[in-house]
Amino acid sequence: MSTHLIEVIITNKKGVRDPEGETIHKHLILRRGYSMVSRVRTGKYLLLEVNAENAEEAVKIVKELCEKLRIYNPVVHDIELRVHA
Repeated sequence: MSTHLIEVIITNKKGVRDPEGETIHKHLILRRGYSMVSRVRTGKYLLLEVNAENAEEAVKIVKELCEKLRIYNPVVHDIELRVHA
């Protein structure tokens, strides 16, 4: 058994409003003159340290806990899992 770092990136699905991203874009970026930035999307980032036999098992464990513990809402969020090098 070894320790694996698994990154969890949660973002809003395409078509779902992102009020936080809109606020950052409108009230910070555009007001400071960065008109070349056309859109901002926000999300959540988690880094989990998992003890498992291998990286694939660690990813499976993290995916399961994210779904069962409702860490994200699959109706409005996308989730990406990565093994952190």
